[in-house]
Amino acid sequence: MGASKYLVCEGRELHYMEWGSGHAETVIAWHGLARTGRDMDPIAEHLAQRWRVICPDTIGRGLSQWSPEPTAEYCLAFYEKLAVSLLDQLGVAQCLWLGTSMGGAIGLKAAAGRLRGRIRRLVLNDIGPQLAAPAVERIRSYAGSPPAFATVGELERFFRTVYAPYGWLPDAQWRALTESSVRRLPDGRVTPHYDPAMVMQFTHHPDDYLQWDAWDSLHLPVLCLRGERSDLLLPETAEAMRQRGPRAVVVTIPGCGHAPALNTPEQYALVERFFAGAA
Repeated sequence: MGASKYLVCEGRELHYMEWGSGHAETVIAWHGLARTGRDMDPIAEHLAQRWRVICPDTIGRGLSQWSPEPTAEYCLAFYEKLAVSLLDQLGVAQCLWLGTSMGGAIGLKAAAGRLRGRIRRLVLNDIGPQLAAPAVERIRSYAGSPPAFATVGELERFFRTVYAPYGWLPDAQWRALTESSVRRLPDGRVTPHYDPAMVMQFTHHPDDYLQWDAWDSLHLPVLCLRGERSDLLLPETAEAMRQRGPRAVVVTIPGCGHAPALNTPEQYALVERFFAGAA
């Protein structure tokens, strides 16, 4: 089991899970927009056989502090600062980066910016330098006004519906996903464990996820996993990622949309081989 830890980064308390602490090389595994680092538990447990794996909760999510300055801090530039502070405090000179959706966008920005040369290999899980606008609106529609339910069972049913594009998850993982991302409201109802204000990123930083300039500047190996039914990372964007910049290796994950759950032996193997330099 991973260890639950906290650090103050850029004046904000961040929670993270640490797996495989005895290994010399580190993987940073960063979750998606409205999720928490606990989503990475399955693949972190697997990768921890050979790497130290750090799975942060982004500010405003999970057990990390909510931002008192949401318009300024819920954006990729601040998340990048948090990543730099986290790596510096953990003594990580170089790392491998695995990012789902927003977590991949942070990795892309950092690899082209403040962590250039420190991220050795980059895995982007269903994210690229450009997002499909209808998918962004779909995500905003549920992320910006999270529902509340009387019971955890109802919340789990909601998650099973809204995250159906993740692909196959066993019942135990649906339960774990729910229990690791639930908070109780003052009226006793339960709701997803994040600050709804984090969607201010899309109104106050509307071009945050347009990163072709950063992409074209990259000089490191990149693996892109694309859910075959993804509405966020379109086939033409993935094809452009093959042709431009670091010329990513793009692998289509069957049976998934946005975004593959990184929870099957096949997905583990893709990431592990890539990080080990065999792909």
